[in-house]
Amino acid sequence: MHTITLVLAAVVALEHVYFLYLEMFAWTQPRTRKAFGTTAEFAEATKSFAGNQGLYNGFLAAGLIWALFAGPVLGRPLVIFFATCVLVAAIYGGLTVKRSILLIQGLPAALCLLSALVFG
Repeated sequence: MHTITLVLAAVVALEHVYFLYLEMFAWTQPRTRKAFGTTAEFAEATKSFAGNQGLYNGFLAAGLIWALFAGPVLGRPLVIFFATCVLVAAIYGGLTVKRSILLIQGLPAALCLLSALVFG
């Protein structure tokens, strides 16, 4: 795979490891609540939902990390699949939750996908 694709896939994977951390382990913390725009009461009430969402973000990260080490034959299709999954999630989140998701999650995924399709 092209270096640009590898770097972008690593960036998207690291983002999702961070999302996993925020949603599974730091959901009720003040900094996380500020980032997601939630109250202490809401964060406590939705802690298990956020943890579940964090787990899904971890699976996306795991898939992209797998792609980084899978070699050229399997790596490219894995990047295409997982970057597409992230992009679809970002579009949905951007339309239903918060527009900034399109930029924070969607743009890196779109660039990663485009790079994988163009450069391999």
